Amino acid sequence: MIEVKGLHKSFGDKNVLIDVNFTMEAGKTNLIIGSSGSGKTVLMKCMIGLFRPEKGQILYNGMDIVTAGPDEIKQVRQEIGMLFQGSALFDSKTVEENVMFPLDMFTKDGYRKKLKRVQEVLERVNLKDANKKYPSEISGGMKKRVALARAIVLNPKYLFCDEPNSGLDPQTSLVIDHLIREITTEYNMVTVINTHDMNTVLESGDHIVYMHQGHKQWEGSNRDIIFSDDELLNNFIFASEFLRDAKQTRMRQLQNESGE
Repeated sequence: MIEVKGLHKSFGDKNVLIDVNFTMEAGKTNLIIGSSGSGKTVLMKCMIGLFRPEKGQILYNGMDIVTAGPDEIKQVRQEIGMLFQGSALFDSKTVEENVMFPLDMFTKDGYRKKLKRVQEVLERVNLKDANKKYPSEISGGMKKRVALARAIVLNPKYLFCDEPNSGLDPQTSLVIDHLIREITTEYNMVTVINTHDMNTVLESGDHIVYMHQGHKQWEGSNRDIIFSDDELLNNFIFASEFLRDAKQTRMRQLQNESGE
């Protein structure tokens, strides 16, 4: 579990985060959404310790990383997996070497044990025969899966994903969404996703935090979004007439399914 309590962050005279509060649980896909300048990227960077807030707490299973010492922060960071927006693979390393990199950095395991773990996570992301290929030899969707395999190779308790569908076509984006959701449930991780992708929001949003001008404007699930009357949220999610019509259709479907 990650708890954010009374978080404030500013740069000079500009308040970027203002009294932000929420809890993110294990086994769920927790999404942070909002328009450019809403504070969502700064929020994620505070959560992983890249930015230090002026006020508030960020609790990892009760341990506050805002006030924690270097050893405690190091321990938490070793329990975090990161899926970066651009995949951030090493061009000079093979797929196998890219995935093995965290094991080389943070474990003293022998080569055979590390290779076995690499094979396990590559198979888990459906990349069984790509070990010896280089990033330049694989597609954008495969690069994302390699990056996801690398993010989970240390069996993290927390997974942070920054725009995981950036640059991908809609079909490949759905594959990545489903894979992240499956792995989140399987590993019982606290998964936090920073995204602009509305398909991700509506398909995978177990828990969603909508940021607006530094405030937490709204919080709920993807089902809650369909029934929400928050005007700012609706204007953000259902900007076009087509999407507004789709919302009404989905609302009727959900009402019929629940017998409301």
